[in-house]
Amino acid sequence: MRRIFLFLCILIITGLACGSGTPSIPPTPQVSVFDSAQTAYGFFPSPPEASLESVFQTFKDIGRHGDFVLIQQNTKWEDFVNGADGESQTRTDIINQVKLTRQNDLEYVFVIDALNGLNRREFAGLPAGWEASFANEKVRSAYRNYALWVVRSFHPHYLGLASEINTYMDAYPEDAQNYISLYNEIYALIKAESPETQVFVTFQWDDLNNMFPQPEEGNRQKYDVNWEQIEAFEPNLDVWAISSYPYFIFPTGADIPTDYYTPLLSRTSKPLAIAEGGFSTESFRQLKNTPADQVAYLNAVHDQLGPRLAFWVNTLMSDFNLDSYAKEMQKNGGNPNDAEMLGNFAYIGLLNFDGTPKPAMEVWDSFRLQQP
Repeated sequence: MRRIFLFLCILIITGLACGSGTPSIPPTPQVSVFDSAQTAYGFFPSPPEASLESVFQTFKDIGRHGDFVLIQQNTKWEDFVNGADGESQTRTDIINQVKLTRQNDLEYVFVIDALNGLNRREFAGLPAGWEASFANEKVRSAYRNYALWVVRSFHPHYLGLASEINTYMDAYPEDAQNYISLYNEIYALIKAESPETQVFVTFQWDDLNNMFPQPEEGNRQKYDVNWEQIEAFEPNLDVWAISSYPYFIFPTGADIPTDYYTPLLSRTSKPLAIAEGGFSTESFRQLKNTPADQVAYLNAVHDQLGPRLAFWVNTLMSDFNLDSYAKEMQKNGGNPNDAEMLGNFAYIGLLNFDGTPKPAMEVWDSFRLQQP
């Protein structure tokens, strides 16, 4: 399984809702959670329903139960291929997400993304005629300029330069070194302009452990971690960040091994992060999960990695209302049946889509509020 792309059309709605794209953004706080020794807790700004009201409520809910929003949007290649400066709908959408974030007293983590969230083995939205390769100079230029625009516009404390990159590296080992060279190039440029920005990529932990056997994995066995894919980015990896959706592997949260995440602790002394993840609470197709499983998942992450986590993202604040998304897709000319694809990820929120809390919400809050 691969993480599905969660923003859908809502980012566009958010952009239309917030007015001008001029970057008039409330300042970041003088005392940042990222400067403390505490773990920062956050969510994607993905609303439970396809409506403006739901968008604004999501930011309010995150403000009550989190410290930051994870802003992740695919590269709009043609907007950035000729330079970092300029105006575009992509820039406006991101600026307005940051405005909403700051208006709700939240901070932000950025991840820029070249790949298709529905299939991380392919690029997202490449213009016609562009070669799908990190050796393509147009790809490299656009990606580099996008990262520099984010740094210059928002000065983020954390900036990810890819999401679940190991899945692409598995599929296209011949292109992996091209991406690594691009990462190192962008890393140096970021550090020259903003030395304090912590730069990383994210790795799909369940796949890194070979829990989803693929032909390209060869003779690797389950729990045989492909550390080489992470360490290929050293020494220019400021944080080791993973994603994890273990409900696709383990029938219940209690089945997560007590040492499933702990190998990270001894492999690096650098800060760790959960850049996205969650555990479903409902039965859907082959999944048979309960709210208790989600509690067990949160406890597993906290017990195994807690003190070392720089930040932790539970992908959804609230579950999706699939009927609402199906109607929105149909209204915009899409196939409403595509909303069914969201079902695999629709129930990993800490709130039900009607806003009522699940048992895991109290657990999450206790971890966040009871830190030293």
